[in-house]
Amino acid sequence: MKPSTQSDRQRLILELATNLFPVWILIGGILALFFPSLFSWYATGKVMGTSLIVWGLAIIMLAMGMTLKWEDFRDLLQMPKAAGIGLVAQYLIMPSLGWFVSRVFQLPTPYAVGLILVGCCPGGTASNVITFLAQANVALSVVMTTCSTIAAIAMTPMLTSWLAGQYVPVDGWGLFLTTFEVILLPLVIGMSLHKATPGLVYRLLPVAPLLAVLVITLICSSIIAGNASAIIEAKWQLLGSVIALHGLGFLLGYYFSKMMGLGVIANRTISIEVGMQNSGLAVVLAGQHFANPLTAVPGAISSVTHSLLGSFLAFIWRLRNDKTQSLF
Repeated sequence: MKPSTQSDRQRLILELATNLFPVWILIGGILALFFPSLFSWYATGKVMGTSLIVWGLAIIMLAMGMTLKWEDFRDLLQMPKAAGIGLVAQYLIMPSLGWFVSRVFQLPTPYAVGLILVGCCPGGTASNVITFLAQANVALSVVMTTCSTIAAIAMTPMLTSWLAGQYVPVDGWGLFLTTFEVILLPLVIGMSLHKATPGLVYRLLPVAPLLAVLVITLICSSIIAGNASAIIEAKWQLLGSVIALHGLGFLLGYYFSKMMGLGVIANRTISIEVGMQNSGLAVVLAGQHFANPLTAVPGAISSVTHSLLGSFLAFIWRLRNDKTQSLF
């Protein structure tokens, strides 16, 4: 076998394993619910005095940074309207839904705060994979994820303080510092590595997305494991609220984009970006800044939920040959 052929086969295997991320997250969540000891060690573990969960999210953002170049920000000049509409939709729709859904489902305080926190987080990196599978605009997806992630340094603490402050005291400054540390610094380091050591990054890139998937699976599974009995007790109230948050996010994201005059492909892309959140960030912020550990549970369940809903949506859209018609 030729080396190039073997290399191509390895890359295909890695891509397949990465694209199956909803399966890994679902399996991890189920195992954590019924066999908590498999994952509980990750939630309690520390390295250099810092939680493994925080380190995990930093690794995910570092991997995302390595996929970006400083020149990528020039793409904003090519799609300013779509990117701007997507950014507004992200921080208008999801935070509002987090507050609204928590009221409708009458969630207990820690779950309500956790759901609002999920809604106030930026788009998740997994959205780029789902956008690719849906045959939507991957470039727009990457630009939106990057912009919403950077904007999260200010928007996530501000919106969380405003919407969740009615339930519990919110340390807005502390949220800001943690968001800065686990998002911006790893992102900048990853982009700098892309610039300074392109050869190293080229070798790491095929593995980086799968590593990010495995880490987010560990993060969410460990939170589920640590709160398994409470999750089972909450049953459909908690699960229903998370499904409603993301399901409405996909729906409203699509129609907000459509109302702003964008085409079907952009509508699909913005729908995916709005519906899929950086649940790992919600888990980290909840664990670092809220006393009740149950606050992190909606974030963990969110990761499983939006991945499955997004994958289903991508599957349906991929089957549709007519890209001029909406799904809804």
